[in-house]
Amino acid sequence: WLRRTTHYLFIVVVTVNSTLLTINAGDYIFYTDWAWTSFVVFSISQSTMLVVGAIYYMLFTGVPGTATYYATIMTIYTWVAKGAWFALGYPYDFIVVPVWIPSAMLLDLTYWATKRNKHAAIIIGGTLVGMSLPVFNMINLLLVKDPLEMAFKYPRPTLPPYMTPIEPQVGKFYNSPVALGAGAGAVLSVPIAALGAKLNTWTYRWMAA
Repeated sequence: WLRRTTHYLFIVVVTVNSTLLTINAGDYIFYTDWAWTSFVVFSISQSTMLVVGAIYYMLFTGVPGTATYYATIMTIYTWVAKGAWFALGYPYDFIVVPVWIPSAMLLDLTYWATKRNKHAAIIIGGTLVGMSLPVFNMINLLLVKDPLEMAFKYPRPTLPPYMTPIEPQVGKFYNSPVALGAGAGAVLSVPIAALGAKLNTWTYRWMAA
Protein backbone atom coordinates (compact mmCIF):
# COMPACT_ATOMS: atom_id res chain seq x y z
CA TRP A 1 0.00 0.00 0.00
CA LEU A 2 2.94 2.34 0.70
CA ARG A 3 4.34 1.84 -2.81
CA ARG A 4 0.98 2.51 -4.44
CA THR A 5 0.39 5.58 -2.26
CA THR A 6 3.80 6.92 -3.24
CA HIS A 7 2.96 6.46 -6.91
CA TYR A 8 -0.30 8.33 -6.55
CA LEU A 9 1.50 11.10 -4.69
CA PHE A 10 4.02 11.35 -7.54
CA ILE A 11 1.16 11.62 -10.05
CA VAL A 12 -0.50 14.45 -8.14
CA VAL A 13 2.81 16.30 -7.73
CA VAL A 14 3.74 15.92 -11.41
CA THR A 15 0.31 17.06 -12.58
CA VAL A 16 0.24 20.11 -10.33
CA ASN A 17 3.78 21.04 -11.33
CA SER A 18 2.91 20.59 -14.99
CA THR A 19 0.18 23.18 -14.58
CA LEU A 20 2.55 25.53 -12.73
CA LEU A 21 5.18 25.10 -15.46
CA THR A 22 2.56 25.97 -18.02
CA ILE A 23 1.86 29.18 -16.15
CA ASN A 24 5.54 30.10 -15.77
CA ALA A 25 7.07 29.03 -19.10
CA GLY A 26 5.47 31.47 -21.50
CA ASP A 27 2.75 29.42 -21.19
CA TYR A 28 -0.88 29.39 -21.19
CA ILE A 29 -0.85 33.18 -21.25
CA PHE A 30 1.81 32.79 -23.93
CA TYR A 31 -0.73 33.24 -26.68
CA THR A 32 -1.69 36.71 -25.60
CA ASP A 33 1.74 37.87 -24.47
CA TRP A 34 3.93 36.69 -27.31
CA ALA A 35 1.64 35.32 -30.03
CA TRP A 36 3.70 33.77 -32.86
CA THR A 37 7.14 34.88 -31.72
CA SER A 38 7.91 32.06 -29.28
CA PHE A 39 5.58 29.38 -30.63
CA VAL A 40 8.49 26.98 -31.20
CA VAL A 41 9.73 27.30 -27.61
CA PHE A 42 6.18 26.94 -26.35
CA SER A 43 5.64 23.79 -28.45
CA ILE A 44 8.79 22.12 -27.15
CA SER A 45 8.09 22.96 -23.49
CA GLN A 46 4.48 21.79 -23.68
CA SER A 47 5.13 18.53 -25.55
CA THR A 48 8.01 17.47 -23.29
CA MET A 49 6.11 18.49 -20.16
CA LEU A 50 3.06 16.48 -21.26
CA VAL A 51 4.93 13.35 -22.28
CA VAL A 52 7.01 12.96 -19.09
CA GLY A 53 3.96 12.90 -16.82
CA ALA A 54 1.63 11.07 -19.21
CA ILE A 55 3.99 8.15 -19.84
CA TYR A 56 4.82 7.89 -16.14
CA TYR A 57 1.16 7.64 -15.26
CA MET A 58 0.37 5.27 -18.16
CA LEU A 59 3.18 2.84 -17.39
CA PHE A 60 2.34 2.94 -13.70
CA THR A 61 -1.21 1.72 -14.30
CA GLY A 62 -0.37 -0.33 -17.40
CA VAL A 63 -3.74 0.66 -18.82
CA PRO A 64 -4.02 2.50 -22.16
CA GLY A 65 -6.15 5.57 -21.60
CA THR A 66 -4.46 6.87 -18.47
CA ALA A 67 -2.25 9.27 -20.47
CA THR A 68 -5.44 10.90 -21.75
CA TYR A 69 -6.76 10.99 -18.21
CA TYR A 70 -3.57 12.74 -17.08
CA ALA A 71 -3.88 15.33 -19.88
CA THR A 72 -7.51 15.86 -18.88
CA ILE A 73 -6.47 16.64 -15.29
CA MET A 74 -3.96 19.21 -16.58
CA THR A 75 -6.64 20.74 -18.78
CA ILE A 76 -9.14 21.00 -15.93
CA TYR A 77 -6.55 22.65 -13.66
CA THR A 78 -5.74 25.20 -16.34
CA TRP A 79 -9.41 25.92 -17.05
CA VAL A 80 -9.83 26.65 -13.32
CA ALA A 81 -6.92 29.11 -13.56
CA LYS A 82 -8.50 30.62 -16.67
CA GLY A 83 -11.71 31.12 -14.71
CA ALA A 84 -9.77 32.82 -11.92
CA TRP A 85 -8.24 35.34 -14.35
CA PHE A 86 -11.66 35.91 -15.91
CA ALA A 87 -13.08 36.58 -12.44
CA LEU A 88 -10.38 39.24 -11.96
CA GLY A 89 -11.78 41.18 -14.88
CA TYR A 90 -9.64 39.93 -17.75
CA PRO A 91 -11.35 39.04 -21.04
CA TYR A 92 -12.30 35.46 -21.82
CA ASP A 93 -9.62 35.16 -24.54
CA PHE A 94 -6.84 36.43 -22.28
CA ILE A 95 -5.93 32.83 -21.50
CA VAL A 96 -6.16 30.10 -24.12
CA VAL A 97 -5.87 26.63 -22.63
CA PRO A 98 -3.31 24.50 -24.52
CA VAL A 99 -4.60 21.40 -26.31
CA TRP A 100 -2.95 18.43 -24.60
CA ILE A 101 -5.64 15.74 -24.82
CA PRO A 102 -5.39 14.68 -28.52
CA SER A 103 -1.61 14.22 -28.24
CA ALA A 104 -2.03 12.15 -25.07
CA MET A 105 -4.62 10.04 -26.92
CA LEU A 106 -2.00 9.26 -29.58
CA LEU A 107 0.36 8.10 -26.83
CA ASP A 108 -2.37 5.85 -25.43
CA LEU A 109 -3.19 4.47 -28.87
CA THR A 110 0.48 3.64 -29.46
CA TYR A 111 0.69 1.77 -26.16
CA TRP A 112 -2.53 -0.10 -26.94
CA ALA A 113 -1.69 -0.91 -30.58
CA THR A 114 1.76 -2.29 -29.68
CA LYS A 115 0.25 -4.52 -26.97
CA ARG A 116 1.68 -2.50 -24.07
CA ASN A 117 5.20 -2.30 -25.41
CA LYS A 118 7.04 0.22 -23.26
CA HIS A 119 9.79 0.94 -25.76
CA ALA A 120 7.31 1.49 -28.60
CA ALA A 121 5.41 3.90 -26.36
CA ILE A 122 8.61 5.84 -25.69
CA ILE A 123 9.87 6.01 -29.28
CA ILE A 124 6.67 6.07 -31.37
CA GLY A 125 4.41 7.66 -28.76
CA GLY A 126 6.96 10.31 -27.83
CA THR A 127 7.47 11.21 -31.49
CA LEU A 128 3.72 11.47 -32.10
CA VAL A 129 3.23 13.73 -29.08
CA GLY A 130 6.04 16.04 -30.17
CA MET A 131 4.78 16.21 -33.76
CA SER A 132 1.07 16.62 -33.04
CA LEU A 133 0.99 19.13 -30.20
CA PRO A 134 2.17 22.16 -32.27
CA VAL A 135 -0.50 21.42 -34.89
CA PHE A 136 -3.35 21.25 -32.37
CA ASN A 137 -2.13 24.35 -30.57
CA MET A 138 -1.78 26.38 -33.76
CA ILE A 139 -5.41 25.59 -34.58
CA ASN A 140 -6.22 26.70 -31.04
CA LEU A 141 -4.29 29.95 -31.51
CA LEU A 142 -6.02 30.74 -34.80
CA LEU A 143 -9.36 30.74 -32.97
CA VAL A 144 -8.28 33.62 -30.72
CA LYS A 145 -9.81 36.87 -31.92
CA ASP A 146 -6.78 39.13 -31.76
CA PRO A 147 -3.93 37.89 -29.55
CA LEU A 148 -1.75 40.96 -30.09
CA GLU A 149 -4.52 43.34 -29.10
CA MET A 150 -5.06 41.28 -25.96
CA ALA A 151 -1.32 41.40 -25.22
CA PHE A 152 -1.01 45.18 -25.37
CA LYS A 153 -4.39 46.00 -23.84
CA TYR A 154 -4.15 43.52 -20.96
CA PRO A 155 -0.46 42.90 -20.13
CA ARG A 156 0.35 40.25 -17.56
CA PRO A 157 0.55 41.98 -14.13
CA THR A 158 3.61 39.97 -13.05
CA LEU A 159 5.53 40.50 -16.30
CA PRO A 160 8.88 42.27 -15.77
CA PRO A 161 9.43 45.45 -17.85
CA TYR A 162 12.07 43.87 -20.10
CA MET A 163 9.55 41.21 -21.18
CA THR A 164 6.95 43.63 -22.50
CA PRO A 165 5.16 42.04 -25.47
CA ILE A 166 6.71 42.93 -28.83
CA GLU A 167 5.39 42.88 -32.36
CA PRO A 168 6.24 39.41 -33.72
CA GLN A 169 8.43 39.14 -36.81
CA VAL A 170 6.71 36.22 -38.49
CA GLY A 171 8.93 34.70 -41.15
CA LYS A 172 12.01 36.68 -40.16
CA PHE A 173 13.61 33.93 -38.08
CA TYR A 174 11.71 30.93 -39.39
CA ASN A 175 9.04 30.39 -42.01
CA SER A 176 6.96 27.77 -40.26
CA PRO A 177 6.75 27.78 -36.45
CA VAL A 178 4.49 24.71 -36.60
CA ALA A 179 6.97 22.65 -38.63
CA LEU A 180 9.96 23.76 -36.56
CA GLY A 181 8.09 23.14 -33.29
CA ALA A 182 6.91 19.73 -34.48
CA GLY A 183 10.39 18.71 -35.62
CA ALA A 184 12.16 19.82 -32.46
CA GLY A 185 9.34 18.48 -30.28
CA ALA A 186 9.45 15.06 -31.95
CA VAL A 187 13.19 14.75 -31.31
CA LEU A 188 13.15 15.99 -27.71
CA SER A 189 9.96 14.24 -26.58
CA VAL A 190 11.50 10.79 -27.04
CA PRO A 191 14.32 11.13 -24.44
CA ILE A 192 11.94 12.95 -22.10
CA ALA A 193 9.45 10.08 -22.49
CA ALA A 194 12.28 7.69 -21.62
CA LEU A 195 12.93 9.76 -18.50
CA GLY A 196 9.27 9.49 -17.52
CA ALA A 197 9.43 5.72 -17.96
CA LYS A 198 12.62 5.54 -15.92
CA LEU A 199 10.99 7.47 -13.08
CA ASN A 200 8.74 4.44 -12.57
CA THR A 201 11.76 2.18 -12.10
CA TRP A 202 13.43 4.61 -9.73
CA THR A 203 10.28 4.91 -7.65
CA TYR A 204 9.98 1.14 -7.28
CA ARG A 205 13.67 0.80 -6.35
CA TRP A 206 13.39 3.58 -3.80
CA MET A 207 10.34 1.99 -2.20
CA ALA A 208 12.01 -1.43 -2.14
CA ALA A 209 15.12 -0.08 -0.39
